[in-house]
This record gives sequence, C-alpha cells and structure tokens, in this order.
Amino acid sequence: MYKFIKRFFDILFSLVALLILLPFFIPVILLLLFTGEHEVFYQQDRVGYKNRIFGIWKFATMLKNSPNMGSKDLTMRKDPRVTTVGRFLRKTKLNELPQMFNILIGDMSFVGPRPLMQSGFDRYTDELKSKVYDVTPGLTGIGSIVFRDEELIITKSELSPEECYRKIILPYKGALELWYQQHRNFFTDFMLLFLTGWYVFFPKSQLVFKVFPSLPVRNI
Repeated sequence: MYKFIKRFFDILFSLVALLILLPFFIPVILLLLFTGEHEVFYQQDRVGYKNRIFGIWKFATMLKNSPNMGSKDLTMRKDPRVTTVGRFLRKTKLNELPQMFNILIGDMSFVGPRPLMQSGFDRYTDELKSKVYDVTPGLTGIGSIVFRDEELIITKSELSPEECYRKIILPYKGALELWYQQHRNFFTDFMLLFLTGWYVFFPKSQLVFKVFPSLPVRNI
C-alpha cells in the first residue's frame, strides 16, 4: 500500500511542482543560453530501480566534456569544470528541478537513494549493488542529506578523489541507503523532504542526526 500511495503523491506533486516552477525555468534557461557553453539541459545515464539504466535530466552546470576531465565523475569544491551560473544552480539545488519530469514518468521518486552514474555504482561492493536500488531512486534522500558536504570531504582528504570516495564516502553512504530501506515510511519521507529544505538555509546543522538518532554512526 505504501508503494502505491507514494507513487500517487509523486505524480500529483510533480505535476503541481511543474506548474508552479515552469515560470522560474524561463530566467534559468535564458541565463544558461547566454553563458558558459550555451547548454540548457543535459541528460545522463544513471542506475535506477533494480539497477536499470535511465536518463536523468538536469540543468547544465558543467562543461560538456566534464566526465572525461579532471576528477571525472567526482566533483570537487570550486571545481573548475563548473560554470559560473552552474555554481549558483548547484548551491541552491535548482539544477535538479528538471528531474520533476523523471519523477512524473516514474524513473524517480521525491525520496530515495540518489541515482549514480555507472562508474560510481561500480565502486559499491557486490552486496550493496544488489540492494541499494531495491527502491526507486530519489530527488533527495538520506545519503544526499548526510553527504551534502561530499565535495568538501573529497577536496580536503589526503587521499585521491577516487580513493576518498571509494574507501570513505561510499561504504557509509551505502549503509545509509540500507537504513532508509529498513525505515521507509511516510514520516521518514516527509522528514527527509523537510530536511532537504532545512539544509539549504542551515548547511552546517546536525538536525538530521537528532531527527533520526538510529542512523549509522558517521566516522568521517
């Protein structure tokens, strides 16, 4: 029942959000058209439900050839591949708004594990690969909230970006996503949506650990 009700609200709220947000798309589209590489949207293959590949939609925030440059699929703090407008869009999470279309058609939900590129997904252990996407990936989720400072962790680490992500970030992020599967219900989903907005205004807050005291211990 939870699954069907959640899908109903995904369709309802994504339609409402698109109607409300479409006027705000216009200035973003104009900014992107006249800056950077003049790209507005980009579609990228991501791993989704039951490990099926789908195309995720975002506003373009990085140089076209970014996956083949620098730290590849890992983004650093003040990453030179991010455009000036893209920096603002990423900080405010406005770059994620086109994913309302992904939610509407059922590739994604509002809440769930963030869908990774294949290269990122392949860094998981075989056990996590078989479990992480047993639920529909989301616009936001516990992993993306706890690791809202992921770029800073990678940038400050003495390890290479690849090693930091594989050895430090990904094991804990996988544990968080399994925690979500064990605790998913309407209260959890609602609080994750609330916390996503909360951290836009209070990025250094530790509220998530107070709301969900049963989270795996973060040792980063």
